[in-house]
Amino acid sequence: MSNPGFTQTNSTFAMTCAVEVEIQADAGIVWGLLTDATSFPRWNSTITKIEGEIRDGERIRLHVPGTTRTFTPKVSEVVPAQRMKWSDGFNPVFKGVRVFELTARNGHATNFRMREHFSGVVFALVKEKLPDFRPIFEAYAGDLKREAERIQGAKPH
Repeated sequence: MSNPGFTQTNSTFAMTCAVEVEIQADAGIVWGLLTDATSFPRWNSTITKIEGEIRDGERIRLHVPGTTRTFTPKVSEVVPAQRMKWSDGFNPVFKGVRVFELTARNGHATNFRMREHFSGVVFALVKEKLPDFRPIFEAYAGDLKREAERIQGAKPH
């Protein structure tokens, strides 16, 4: 798939959004972009700033366009060049969990999947106020694809 594919499932107390795209770049390049907090805003239009280091056990401070709210997910389950999880909040009130997965393909290609699951009692009360995640997720995956493929194309083969 050349363009990001988005899916969303909803229930009263939960919602899951996901995006997937094939990137013509090595998983190491994609992983490097996903874990370099300082450079994130340079290539990712959905994030204005990340404070902290994106590594296992760390809590980062995430700033996004259009809101003054700061998100503070904890990074966990890090498997370099394959998987990591960011989570914020707590059950049963409100919890958001974002999982990044990379699957290396033959010939310098990587399948990128990002999934976010929101749940909790408060989620049921605020879900109508949440933004449409489709354009945000598609922009995130598209930005990552463009930058990783740019870097891959600049590498000598």
